[in-house]
Amino acid sequence: MSVSTLAAVSAVPVADVVAPSGCAPLPVLGRDVTVPLVTGGEVAYAALDYAASAPALQRVWDDVAAYAPYYGSVHRGAGHLSQLSTELFENARRTVAGFLDCRDGDQVVFTRSTTDSLNLLAAALPDDCQVFVFETEHHAALLPWRGARVTFLDAPDSPEQAVRALEHALAARDPHGPALVCVTGASNVTGELWPVRELAAAAHAHGARIVLDAAQLAPHHAVSLRELDVDWVAFSGHKLYAPFGAGVLAGRADWLREAEPYLAGGGASRKVARREDGGVDVQWHDSAARHEAGSPNVIGAYALASACTALAEAGFGTLAAHEERLIRTVRDGLADVPEVRFLSLFGDDAPRVGVLSFVVDGWNGSHFAAALSAEYGIGVRDGLFCAHPLLRALLGGDPRDGGECGAPGAAPGGPALDAIRVSFGAGTPDEHVERFVRAVRELVRGGARWSYRTVDGRCVPDTSA
Repeated sequence: MSVSTLAAVSAVPVADVVAPSGCAPLPVLGRDVTVPLVTGGEVAYAALDYAASAPALQRVWDDVAAYAPYYGSVHRGAGHLSQLSTELFENARRTVAGFLDCRDGDQVVFTRSTTDSLNLLAAALPDDCQVFVFETEHHAALLPWRGARVTFLDAPDSPEQAVRALEHALAARDPHGPALVCVTGASNVTGELWPVRELAAAAHAHGARIVLDAAQLAPHHAVSLRELDVDWVAFSGHKLYAPFGAGVLAGRADWLREAEPYLAGGGASRKVARREDGGVDVQWHDSAARHEAGSPNVIGAYALASACTALAEAGFGTLAAHEERLIRTVRDGLADVPEVRFLSLFGDDAPRVGVLSFVVDGWNGSHFAAALSAEYGIGVRDGLFCAHPLLRALLGGDPRDGGECGAPGAAPGGPALDAIRVSFGAGTPDEHVERFVRAVRELVRGGARWSYRTVDGRCVPDTSA
């Protein structure tokens, strides 16, 4: 790949990409990895934990590998490779802006993750800001607002109830101060889609702004700041099939421009001068650089932009159809297994992305997940998924309970507050989901073939025998 071609890779306007037909599943890293089974032999690993971290697209890895020899310091060097890296970094910003359909004047700030993005926004809130957040949020969206007046809203039982609850809470707020609503686009627990456009309309009708946690939405559906009419959106590269620690906060510039820099240091400062009293005077940048102090993660930003382009090329309609087929495979394949109970807020038929959580009667979630891994080579997630209040509400507990999830005993049926989550996406082959369904049916009907014990709060195969 020539240097000129490389410089153009992340500058592809997402809106100009034409989606081919029939391109799912997309090639991802790890699709040929085999893992040992405790019962003997090896099997191709079935990665069904996309909601935590999706495998990197092969296309993204190839783009990063092509760039790696040309790596240079960003924004700080006169040399050719530094200029090239700076061009790639800023082209990546433009690609992400196109992927999100940003408006004129919106800023795209590169961060480490969704958690980092929402903490950045929390640090930029105006004084005396009121924040409204549903208890159903991931901890990344639930916890950053420590310096604000926070109203936590109960878990709704329908999209319409979510909108009504928000409208009621906003109507009762102090109308003279700033306010922010934080809401997910798709639940990391149930996969259910939230009524983002309606929630944004309710927020704006009451003089509040809204930030969208799109960590689970952006890998599965197109996200348009214009169409959803949200003020900010945050998401992570590692859930978007990019391999490195990069995230994005994109949206309105004013609160970000008026806030103190998230980090103080080189790159965020426009001019620094000593004062006669021994201190320093600093002029900070007004652009996204204000909150990007230090040497930026150019490879991470480049990888994230490559993933944005790859998903747009594949076409979200095609990817969604692929996921819908996999969801039906799971739901239909386990419909006659009454011991399996799927978790939902809005009902089993609610639109969702490829994320399903469930409990199995008579099983501890950690034990069930350990058996799937050790005996079938299937990787899923168990626990409370960094959404403790939501899981407690879904499992019939008190959302205010401080109890922890875990595996208190090696035997199935031991008391624990946890669930099992299976999640998939653009790179998931049908065989992996079909194997998962067969494994669940076998475990429920015949039990585990191996004995397990608890180590550091987790069930693991007992290899002491």
